[in-house]
Amino acid sequence: MIYCVVPEELADELLPKLEAYYADDPGVKVIVDRRRSERRRRGEQAPPDTQREVRDRRRSRVPGEFPSV
Repeated sequence: MIYCVVPEELADELLPKLEAYYADDPGVKVIVDRRRSERRRRGEQAPPDTQREVRDRRRSRVPGEFPSV
């Protein structure tokens, strides 16, 4: 699913046009962004009672060695 997000300030002008343009494409949904503020603020720290763990997301290597070719 692809979301075409329209800012609320431009919704009156763009929403009908974009909905008509993407009407035949079931993989696209046109929505209006109605957020009033950011959910995260820059520089905001996590609450002191939570511990955040930073981990390496790469897979660990299989132990052992490959045979020589």
